Amino acid sequence: MREKGVAGIQRGVTRGLHGQIVEVMAQRILSGQIPEGATINVPDLQADLGVSLTAVREALKVLTAKGLVDARQKRGTFVRPRSDWNLLDADMIRWHFDDDVRPELLEELHEVRGIVEPAAARLAAQRAQSVHLEALDAALEQMASATDDLAAVDADLRFHRALLAATGNELLTKMEVIMETGLADRDRLVHKVKPSDDPVPSHRRVVDAVRAGDPAAAELAMRELLAKAAEDLTEVRGSSVSAKGRGKRRP
Repeated sequence: MREKGVAGIQRGVTRGLHGQIVEVMAQRILSGQIPEGATINVPDLQADLGVSLTAVREALKVLTAKGLVDARQKRGTFVRPRSDWNLLDADMIRWHFDDDVRPELLEELHEVRGIVEPAAARLAAQRAQSVHLEALDAALEQMASATDDLAAVDADLRFHRALLAATGNELLTKMEVIMETGLADRDRLVHKVKPSDDPVPSHRRVVDAVRAGDPAAAELAMRELLAKAAEDLTEVRGSSVSAKGRGKRRP
């Protein structure tokens, strides 16, 4: 039988006690339950979570590394201003999506993609090697054969990772860390609302242009793909709002 702490901390689960403590504390900060500038009473937090003081301190070290908290003599442990947070950290992006802490993050993600991916497609058309084209083709094949949401999401992520790698730019390749979690969440939402929508043709047009070595066509194909993604997101948002409205009506 699992032992469960006051704040929902579970012993004996796969993620591990330390990881759970980090996530609970991070969610409290990101949601504003513990606001910016607030001092964290570590003994009180320990009692609330029902864990050891050592475990809380170890979790605080992780949050310190991500820019969420800091500790100073006389002031103690406190939440740092949002401007200091490492928002590009993969865990931070994932935590924002968990529990829908910042719904507008999907729109911000789309803006980032609109800046990065058309330029990446242009570079890929100029620099892609056979190994990159093979990776893009494999992603398309996986996309075409996907039989469930999980497989479809994985195929889409694989495609976008392969495209960034095809640029030959190591820094652009690292942008996958920023986009992966948010893109996965966006894909899951879209596939639930529009499960029959075929993503292969729009992605194939990008690959065809990259293979042809046509930078302008590759950039245009990517912009068209992103425009379709924006339409899908708008539709998903509308469906979500409608569903919430129906849920609030009295029978």
